[in-house]
Amino acid sequence: MEALRPLTADPARAALFFDVDGTLAPIVQRAQDAQVPKEASLLLARLSRRYACVACISGRAAADVRRLVGVGGIAYSGLHGAELLEPNASRAQTIPEFARHTPEVKAFVGERDTPELRALRVRIEDKGPIMTFHWRGAPDEEVAHARVAQIAEEAEAAGLWTHWGRKVLEIRPPVPIGKGRAVRDLLARQPVRAALYAGDDVTDLDAFAALGEVESAVRVGVRSDEGPPEIVDQADVVVDGVDGVLEVLEKLDGP
Repeated sequence: MEALRPLTADPARAALFFDVDGTLAPIVQRAQDAQVPKEASLLLARLSRRYACVACISGRAAADVRRLVGVGGIAYSGLHGAELLEPNASRAQTIPEFARHTPEVKAFVGERDTPELRALRVRIEDKGPIMTFHWRGAPDEEVAHARVAQIAEEAEAAGLWTHWGRKVLEIRPPVPIGKGRAVRDLLARQPVRAALYAGDDVTDLDAFAALGEVESAVRVGVRSDEGPPEIVDQADVVVDGVDGVLEVLEKLDGP
């Protein structure tokens, strides 16, 4: 409670930002099977009525994140900050220079969607301008990872950018994005005195750093076996898994 006091003391001048997979929703083998606990969704809805800004920031498409979280009255930054879905809006806005590279990203990945890759049980997720390879749960994860690593080298040679996550490889347009950019963009739209970000993976470290622009920052690191040690090292508050994040939401809701 003491760590969260800069937020709870003046919620009208505080912002709350949350990663989704591994933070609000447990990690699962197939991304489409992820679920945010109903208790978390209800708390986020309540918090949106008290705090200046509540947003979910994810590598998923913003519309997919809103479907998963199930709360219409908060903002959703998708594709690691490349798109923004405003509260209660019907369509996300994508950074134009990012969207322009969609055809070449899709063409590159389409050429590598081969019977060999499918036999390894590597799954491809289409997120518009970003295409993602998943190998969690493959019969031989080591062999699957090796093939995906080859694809990463080919993508970089083709002038595309890559990003590694937890048993995930993203093929991205060569345009700078990141969850830190998402945090800064949201803070620019709604200036606040204090802000919290909760996350569990490498991409969340950029968001941690972006909180340095507010007077009072609270970084919540979600500890896991697969997460980077920096998440714990750089956090002001460390919790274990989704249950720990749920407890943080309850504390933020307060009396």
